[in-house]
Amino acid sequence: MQRREVLKWFAAGWGAAALRGFSAQAEAAGKRAWKTAIGLNGFASSSRKYHKTYPIWEVLDFAAQTGFDGVELVGNWPMGGYPRAHESKRIAALRRLYDAFGLQIFSIQTGAGGAFAPDGIQRKQWLDRFRDEAKLARALGAECIGMWPGGPLRGQTIQQAIRRLAQSFRQAADIAADLELIPAFEIEPPFVFNTEEHMKAILDQANHPKLKVIYDPSHFDLMNGSTGRPHEMLQRIGVQNIGYVHLTDSDGTLRDGGTSKHLPCGDGHIDIARSLAVLRDGGFRGWVMIDAWEIPDVYDACVKGKRAIERALATRAP
Repeated sequence: MQRREVLKWFAAGWGAAALRGFSAQAEAAGKRAWKTAIGLNGFASSSRKYHKTYPIWEVLDFAAQTGFDGVELVGNWPMGGYPRAHESKRIAALRRLYDAFGLQIFSIQTGAGGAFAPDGIQRKQWLDRFRDEAKLARALGAECIGMWPGGPLRGQTIQQAIRRLAQSFRQAADIAADLELIPAFEIEPPFVFNTEEHMKAILDQANHPKLKVIYDPSHFDLMNGSTGRPHEMLQRIGVQNIGYVHLTDSDGTLRDGGTSKHLPCGDGHIDIARSLAVLRDGGFRGWVMIDAWEIPDVYDACVKGKRAIERALATRAP
């Protein structure tokens, strides 16, 4: 589905009043308890995997017209890496682009493979990079910063890797907290950290009140046995430990042998409404980003995810 067709379908299905009224509905139902965002990772991965072209101005215009509040940036897309924290002119130019569409850069994605390196010097180097990226996130007006600890064990046991990762994350959480950012990490099936027990161990050993988890139903689903009920693991981890959300559906499998298959909300086997209800009723406040990783039609996924969010916010808790 092309962007123009998505907008036409969205307006036709919900009416112009519904399109204009998304913010009002969220205000009435949840007093803006949640803010919604698109993730540039979806557009980047779709562009790479399916050879599609997504001009950044078109993506941001779509996000603004569809009623999203913000965007999560991803490194090296659409062009070039992140500015360094001291590059004030580049940062100002980047902010102007998103400000022009009325969108907030709510988070940036960062790697964390160095955070559990056996070599202490490498872990320090990672922490130095994280400090610079956190300063960048703050300068861009972000409220969150995401961390992905991918990479091999490099000769250590999983227990040693978790201990080192937790130590690094504790220091990173101090840095983020000083900048008034929410630091949140995500583990995935292809990572060496890929179970509920690993997630709990990282949280417990880091032992930092500001360190949070990103709730991605597709990953939680696989870690919960591919049952379509990732909300069960969400409840065990605790809504209070969720920093922000990467919303996606899944069929409980891996895509092409890679990470959890992401699907538009309603196209998989996950009970998306139940996941959102657990978040809502558990008191979650913050950002819900549509994660369209390697989904062929990113615009369609964003629209379906937005509709699921609005239904959840419009539903009163029992």
